[in-house]
Amino acid sequence: MENDGTKNEIDIEEEDEWQLFASAGYASSELESEEQEIPQDIPEEIWFDGDDFDFEGSTVNWDSPPCPAPLGIAHVIKIGLCDHCINRVSGIRIGTHGPDNGALIRANAYEKDNELESSIMQDYCPLCENLFDDVDNIVDRVFETLSETKFSTMQFGIHLPKELVQEEDRVRSKYGSQGSYPLKGALVEAIHHRISKINKEVEFVKERPDVMVLVDGLTLRVDVDVRPIFLYGRYRKLSREIPQTRWPCRACRGRAGGCESCKGTGLQYPDSVQDLIGEPIRKELGAEDTSFHGMGREDIDVRCLGSGRPFVLEVKRPLVREYQLDHLVRLVNENGSGKVELDDLIWTSKKKVNEVKQSRSEKTYTIRFSVDDLGDEEEAKQAILSLSGKVISQETPKRVSHRRAAKTRKRRVSSVDKVSVEGNEIEMTLRCEAGTYIKELVHSDEGRTSPSVKSVMGSECHVIWLDVEEIHTD
Repeated sequence: MENDGTKNEIDIEEEDEWQLFASAGYASSELESEEQEIPQDIPEEIWFDGDDFDFEGSTVNWDSPPCPAPLGIAHVIKIGLCDHCINRVSGIRIGTHGPDNGALIRANAYEKDNELESSIMQDYCPLCENLFDDVDNIVDRVFETLSETKFSTMQFGIHLPKELVQEEDRVRSKYGSQGSYPLKGALVEAIHHRISKINKEVEFVKERPDVMVLVDGLTLRVDVDVRPIFLYGRYRKLSREIPQTRWPCRACRGRAGGCESCKGTGLQYPDSVQDLIGEPIRKELGAEDTSFHGMGREDIDVRCLGSGRPFVLEVKRPLVREYQLDHLVRLVNENGSGKVELDDLIWTSKKKVNEVKQSRSEKTYTIRFSVDDLGDEEEAKQAILSLSGKVISQETPKRVSHRRAAKTRKRRVSSVDKVSVEGNEIEMTLRCEAGTYIKELVHSDEGRTSPSVKSVMGSECHVIWLDVEEIHTD
């Protein structure tokens, strides 16, 4: 941190220079004759040069040596430093730490100078403004705020007024021993020590804490941020009537209290994969809310089968951070019976969200559709199989054009197999590159997808249903 003393000293030098060359007397606006006699009986004026601090009668002596010199110790005691601050600036250790060490240093200084104790006039410490006396109060507020929250790791910070930090740094850098401890670090350490006495299982960390605590050193306000926890799993969506995430009501746009159309829920669909999985977990862990991060998504009328779609559930501000995962899986499967199911859950971190979101895994689908004019069954099958290995061109589909950028995408159809015909209906299995629009691959979306099943068969096609059979993450 830059020492403010440099700027003050420059200002003082400029003031001194002005007085050397000015023709007017100090604080005078009238010129005086050079020949005017100065009365000899007027004592020389003593004036404040702007470089001393006066702490209720105890002036900082800038000529005093720094600690741990005995005169330096005596001087910091004289200007009113508390035992905490004496300990951190003195550079002396007498077999103990914290204010106890400062008290011993003070006692030794009093023994060496009998008049030192009587010279102290400070009501508060000029370096910390007695903030160390508030440590117990701060810690009590922290634990009161976290009374219902289970945690094992904590990151702690304190915000101090800029002026206090600057003045503390100036005095400490002048009189403190080399490497003396800054106020903010010492205060946080004292709070850590007090918290550890109350809860010895708390570990203070710099990364990925369970809770983050920030204290305002001016108002002593305590702000606590309970960090989210993350669960990784794969879900199977068994229903063709639920979206992946919450879908706000089209009429009221999900406003608080909802409307008649959504029956007060604020949702277009009362159920979603997010809530069927997230709500039982949220309630069990005492959390405020959840966010759902899936590896892509399927349409509402599309099932997701096989080993399921990978996802990360972000659980916000949970009161409980450790829980038997098999019990959570059971709660989800009971809550989502016939709609959504899980095999297992794994604890993970926020990093997993990016991995899931950025994955470009191929997918295997089964789709059933009808054809207006099937023609010869074998020729129809061969026409469909001819799409295997082809790279198709897909413009943004009309059905998603309101939320997707208008552009043309190139996607590869890795394989097409298991083509079966029943009357005028065809069912087939195909594996495609990530991001392929499967329904449009069949009906062509008015020619926006080319080639398509419609184009190779020469007949209109109408999708009946679509299933995601597998998402190939390996």
